[in-house]
Amino acid sequence: MTEGSLEAPTRHSIPWRDESFYDEADLDLELRRVFDICHGCRRCFNLCDSFPRLFDLIDDSDSGELDSVASKDFKPVIDACTLCDMCFMSKCPYVPPHEFDLDFPHLMLRYRAIEHRKGLTPWADKQLTQTDRNGKLAALAAPVTAVANWASRETNSLTRPIMEKVAHIHRDAALPKFNSDTFIKRAAKQTPAINRDAPGFGRKAVLYATCFGNYNNPEIGTATQAVLAHNGVETEIVYPGCCGMPQLEQGDIAAVAKNAVDVAAEMAPWIEKGYDVIGLVPSCTLMLKFEWLLIVPDNDAVRTLAAATRDVSEYIVEIAKSEGLADGLGAMDGGVTVHIACHARAQNMGQKAAELLRLLPDTDIQVIERCSGHGGSWGVMKNNFDVALKVGKPVARQVVKATNKNVVSECPLAGLHIGQGVERLPDAPKTPNDINVASHPIVLFAEAYGLTF
Repeated sequence: MTEGSLEAPTRHSIPWRDESFYDEADLDLELRRVFDICHGCRRCFNLCDSFPRLFDLIDDSDSGELDSVASKDFKPVIDACTLCDMCFMSKCPYVPPHEFDLDFPHLMLRYRAIEHRKGLTPWADKQLTQTDRNGKLAALAAPVTAVANWASRETNSLTRPIMEKVAHIHRDAALPKFNSDTFIKRAAKQTPAINRDAPGFGRKAVLYATCFGNYNNPEIGTATQAVLAHNGVETEIVYPGCCGMPQLEQGDIAAVAKNAVDVAAEMAPWIEKGYDVIGLVPSCTLMLKFEWLLIVPDNDAVRTLAAATRDVSEYIVEIAKSEGLADGLGAMDGGVTVHIACHARAQNMGQKAAELLRLLPDTDIQVIERCSGHGGSWGVMKNNFDVALKVGKPVARQVVKATNKNVVSECPLAGLHIGQGVERLPDAPKTPNDINVASHPIVLFAEAYGLTF
């Protein structure tokens, strides 16, 4: 392995069960080793705010080197990492098998795991990670959902200042809405008829609903189900629980491991019956494909699930290339600008959302492959929102420059954030109607088919 090699990176399992993983002195030595390598390289300066914070910290020190930086000052660097994996996947020349053996995101995860074990994770942050509990409560009944959505509206001058003080969520940050008519409920009420004449007829797939797809935006799931049915794919909806990405961000690795084992066990019978597994949101799909394997590498069901899982865009492109798609696709008026999410890029599958949308006839497709700045729950927090908008400003500028009517990200949260970034540009469209921010590429694809979902 040589510097700049084109060899595929390898990733080590996370030894979170070993007591040495939580040794703070050993962690400090590893942080200093890695930070010194990053300081000498600086290739990642434009990825996220972690690296500018690190380089400013070193440059402003007495010696201009890491030796005069106090370890207590490392925390802002760690806090700025969103675990997007882009430095590991696309920038760092020192990832394993290079002898430097550098994995920046998982080192940040180790720091947070130690914080979590010591009880240093803020109470409010822990509550935000309880996505299933929060979704179930908000979906109890339509009036409850309406109140929850009213309270979370960024224009609500009564509740949002309180939310900012108590939960540290920036009062201006757009938050996803809840839906009392969840994807699970909708699928139980109506299943689209399978097109037996489609070239892909005979395929079977389980849709992993995800917490976001179930409780926040069910149209992603219903659109997926409609498109797949039109293309001859029989689907079942399965949702044992959250993938654990919110807990991973807070360093609660044990909770992620439990979710991985539970979900994999429930998916196993479907896989045995010949069903593929489709993730509706790229962050969740990334967990199923890669992260779980690094946390519970000795679990056969997790390994089998990883091999069977596809991102929704990836799966439909696969059908198009192997069997061919069913007829009926129309053009998308006004063209589409598609943002490739970081957690889709980290799956190392190529720009599948762009490939999917390029299947639309006579439609201008423009691609943005750069961080939106959102980073899961990171970008909505009081201390991060303005930085998140700054990081995502180049994306917002590209959206305006592209002039397409339709804008979409593979990550629905990134889409919300990009919309806010566009609104804050001096040359932003004059009215919201000038740009349609769709929730997911599959929604536009279903619309291009003229499907009801």
